[in-house]
Amino acid sequence: MIHLDRITQEPAVMGGKACIRGMRVTVGMIVSQVSAGHSIEDILADYPYLEREDIMQALRYAAWLAEEREVVLASA
Repeated sequence: MIHLDRITQEPAVMGGKACIRGMRVTVGMIVSQVSAGHSIEDILADYPYLEREDIMQALRYAAWLAEEREVVLASA
């Protein structure tokens, strides 16, 4: 099991989608930015309240979902 302490899910935040540290930044948004060719440095510059580990955990979470493994998320 991988450790994902920065990925949270709360029904009242972004409709319960997986988010970064309880903020209104979804894992999907991060993955979308990376898939569009934006570097981690680009994303950090555009979203200064994010940290490198936020992005890395979002990518790890997405990879786990793609493998269809169950991942337990932390509460915000």
